[in-house]
Amino acid sequence: MDQNGKRVINYLRISVTDFCNYRCTYCMPPGGIQWLPRTDILSFEEICSIVNAAIPLGVDRIRLTGGEPLMRHGIMDLVKMLARLPGIDDIALTTNGSRLEEFATVLRESGVNRINVSLDSLRPGRYCEITRGGNFDKVWRGIEAAHSAGFGIIKLNVVVIKGINDDEIEDFAALTRKYPFEVRFIEYMPVGPTELSNRFTHVSAEEMRNRISALGQLDKLSDDSHGGPAERYKLQGAGAALGFISAMSHRFCSSCNRLRLTADGRLLSCLFSGQSIEVKSLLRSGAPPEKIAEAVRLAIESKPMVRPERCSSFMSSIGG
Repeated sequence: MDQNGKRVINYLRISVTDFCNYRCTYCMPPGGIQWLPRTDILSFEEICSIVNAAIPLGVDRIRLTGGEPLMRHGIMDLVKMLARLPGIDDIALTTNGSRLEEFATVLRESGVNRINVSLDSLRPGRYCEITRGGNFDKVWRGIEAAHSAGFGIIKLNVVVIKGINDDEIEDFAALTRKYPFEVRFIEYMPVGPTELSNRFTHVSAEEMRNRISALGQLDKLSDDSHGGPAERYKLQGAGAALGFISAMSHRFCSSCNRLRLTADGRLLSCLFSGQSIEVKSLLRSGAPPEKIAEAVRLAIESKPMVRPERCSSFMSSIGG
């Protein structure tokens, strides 16, 4: 919010690919999904054209997502292109960590400021089951490589699901006493076809905090300087913060500051919205920059204050 209480939209999440090398149980069916044809995916130049149009409208922060963004060939070239755009103050990346050990240093050198790693279990066997094949040790080496590369802000994203990994809440919280990594607990959201998403149940942030309080006093911190949706706390004796994203129990739509750009060139004003504004056809038909800017403006103006009930698209196709 600005000083007048008006919602500010300054954050663009860009899905650079719908492809992911994991098949997480709450995200995809066992056999995966039908990936987009390569020709349907935005080029790096097209992505930068959209970002350029969004900058005068207030966007100054970028997050690269997927699918798994480090599976996109040449992703470092895109990071460098975005880092050169006047007006972009922050570039972040969300990854499953499977290739982070390989790319951590070059990501930092290319212009990524912050890293978020999806990590839904600290138990190697369970992690492999949730991701359907992921290697926990390799991901943890990637997290350590990012720390060694100089990333000052590394966040571990934990989607908490009742009966799946909620017995690890205290273990994750205790990490902040040992490592300089912020742990963010995310309430599971029913995204995707009902036959998939209805299999899982969220755990409220309030319940998580109550359980963590048994480990020591929890002190509430001021809002994240990056304007994210997490309520932040610090556990007694910890050096890093805990974040709680209450996507289900305390919806934060009225203060949400983000737009999403899908890999196939659609602007979404809300993760749960079934409506989008198609910009790829504008770019490929040679529309002038002001037409692209108009599409971004429409997406901003159509951003809802109240969230729709559910989203039927797979998360990997809309840039989780």
